[in-house]
Amino acid sequence: MKTLFMLLLCCHVASTVKHSQKFFLTATSGVTNLPEFVGFGMVNEVQMGYCDSNIKTVELKQDWMRDFMKDNPEHREWYTQRSFDNQQLFRANLDDLKQRLNQTGGAHILQRIDGCEWDDETGEVTGFLQYGYDGEDFLALDLQTLTWTAPRQQAFSTKLRWDADKARLEYYKYYYNHICPHWLKKYVHYGRSFLKRTDLPSVSLLQKTPSSPVTCHATGFYPDRAMMYWRKDGEEHHEDVDHGEILPNHDGSFQISVDLILSSVAPEDWRRYDCVFHLSGVEDDIVTKLDKSQIRTNWVSPSEFPAGVTGVVVGLLLLLALCIAGLFIRRRINNGFIPANTE
Repeated sequence: MKTLFMLLLCCHVASTVKHSQKFFLTATSGVTNLPEFVGFGMVNEVQMGYCDSNIKTVELKQDWMRDFMKDNPEHREWYTQRSFDNQQLFRANLDDLKQRLNQTGGAHILQRIDGCEWDDETGEVTGFLQYGYDGEDFLALDLQTLTWTAPRQQAFSTKLRWDADKARLEYYKYYYNHICPHWLKKYVHYGRSFLKRTDLPSVSLLQKTPSSPVTCHATGFYPDRAMMYWRKDGEEHHEDVDHGEILPNHDGSFQISVDLILSSVAPEDWRRYDCVFHLSGVEDDIVTKLDKSQIRTNWVSPSEFPAGVTGVVVGLLLLLALCIAGLFIRRRINNGFIPANTE
């Protein structure tokens, strides 16, 4: 197991030279409290821009992206125009799809993710473009064969039509192999102080109740290439462990957690466990010992409530029970039920 972990770790470190640019588009129909169109772009999993059909403008989310657009006004114009063109095209695609699937009502969602990855060490570029409809994979473009794959039968007719549009397929090939990585490289250059930084997290031990799993939680780290795991006696421990996903924070950093179930572990054995956080490219790991005194929780034992508070709680519960009983009797009387005369 130790060997396997080291192999995974090496693979993870090797991925640090990869950069990515992704665009997410969503069109909705019949969905309340959500714009009919939402689009946003990300570089290295950090949001750089956002637009929707309500605000009708492109919002830049990072200072380095604002600087880039100031120095490249023609690209800002292209970026803005592309956002609005996608809005019109995406809405048309959704309406066309509903018509061909004979869907006249209900809520429907069309989604697209596209972009590219660039390895700044090998120069390798990988592009991708795929659609989802109503929560399921719908179509994906194979840039090697320039054909669409359709995992759903309903998408097959669309696949045939799009496979026949050779000019558009050639454009996609050029865009994802040349234009997308070209701008990605420029973004990474402008945002290098932000995108290539290394931020260590704060790590905490959390627990809801004494019988709940102990959560080792790390937040505020960057980049997102990180690993977290529990150890027992210095060896990686997998039994009764639940690994969480790496999630983004609103400030561009990330968080991750891993749970350890200790219901069958004697208190004196807690000292044998510790939590390890590893950030790719950083030599020293953050190790947190499993110490009951360091666990943060909001749980308070009923025995710790002040006597007066306990009395108030009991009184309120009794009052609630009397109210419910009174309401029940009243409903019975209103429905024609008359209690028997016991005299």
